[in-house]
Amino acid sequence: MSKRVTLFEPPLLDSSKAQIENVLELTPVVDIGPDVFTNTRPLWHPPGARGIYGGAAIAQCLAAAMRTVPADFAVHSMHCYFVLAGDSEIPILYHVERVRDGRSFITRTVQARQRGRPIFTTTLSFSKANTGGKKKLQHASSMPPVPLPAPPKPSETRFNPNGGGPFESARDEIINRDSKPEDKRIRRWVRCKGKISDAGAQHAHLSALAYITDSFFIGTVSRVHNIPRFSSAAELQRALKALKNPSDLDDEDIVRALKELKEEEAADLQRRLEGALSKLEDRKKKEDHKEIGMMVSLDHTIYFHNPWKFRADEWMLTEMESPWAGEGRGLVLQKIWAKDGTLIATCTQEGVVRLKQDEPIRAKI
Repeated sequence: MSKRVTLFEPPLLDSSKAQIENVLELTPVVDIGPDVFTNTRPLWHPPGARGIYGGAAIAQCLAAAMRTVPADFAVHSMHCYFVLAGDSEIPILYHVERVRDGRSFITRTVQARQRGRPIFTTTLSFSKANTGGKKKLQHASSMPPVPLPAPPKPSETRFNPNGGGPFESARDEIINRDSKPEDKRIRRWVRCKGKISDAGAQHAHLSALAYITDSFFIGTVSRVHNIPRFSSAAELQRALKALKNPSDLDDEDIVRALKELKEEEAADLQRRLEGALSKLEDRKKKEDHKEIGMMVSLDHTIYFHNPWKFRADEWMLTEMESPWAGEGRGLVLQKIWAKDGTLIATCTQEGVVRLKQDEPIRAKI
């Protein structure tokens, strides 16, 4: 008998909803409490990751909290900590605590638990619409002049192409490629596939945005240092063999996505090597060779600036930068604009980013 990875038997996919809505669907667990929920469907364990895709925990915690808040309140910030790696082979329980209900602001905490232990925790703040008054201070970072992605040709694919994962991405070039790591910017267009249903309303768009924010995020640290996430084909194969419950991607999509990732990294390295003297470069590579030994997120913050003024199923531009790395950690900042130029969110993430060492590091998380 196959092992059940959800608390209840998952229902059939709802064809009237976008794929992201099905992926993030929650089921109330009324036998435990009025504000307890569980994942309706299996969660994705990305290749090479220690546990489930963090964006799923972020998004489902947000979705659970929003179910306890009046419709005229919208989330404006959530501060998250990844405590333990989530196991995709057992259900998750999301426990919502109603910390405070004020006239203008509402506070919630959510703990995601497995085997009775917290694997993820977040505190969220919601604000009531139109409570800022007629006189307001306003400013926002302008969206860079990046053209919208062209429709793909039949022979072309993007990350998580047709079928497979619930969102797609079109990669833009690295800005300030030859500058110092802290001066580089990495831009991508992202959007959910299909059309988010009217029934899902803005809550579905917010959950989808939260899901997407964790994609490519902490990996920015290695990208600005020109260090591949996977250093060999054998390492990719080991990541594939360790994969559990790829509910968001089928095998063909996983292989295609990893192949594209490898090609992107190879192209970056090729550009870096062009024009250099081969002997000097070979010597430098031997002396300065770096490989990622461990990369895992520690915390994640999202500030939602305009929660009612975007659609997650339309193109959104993300720009990521890493202002600091050290002590085995790295920090990444992310801005997200709607396609009309509205700044809809700012995110931060810190994670463990350790290189493979000649001698093992004794400290453990």
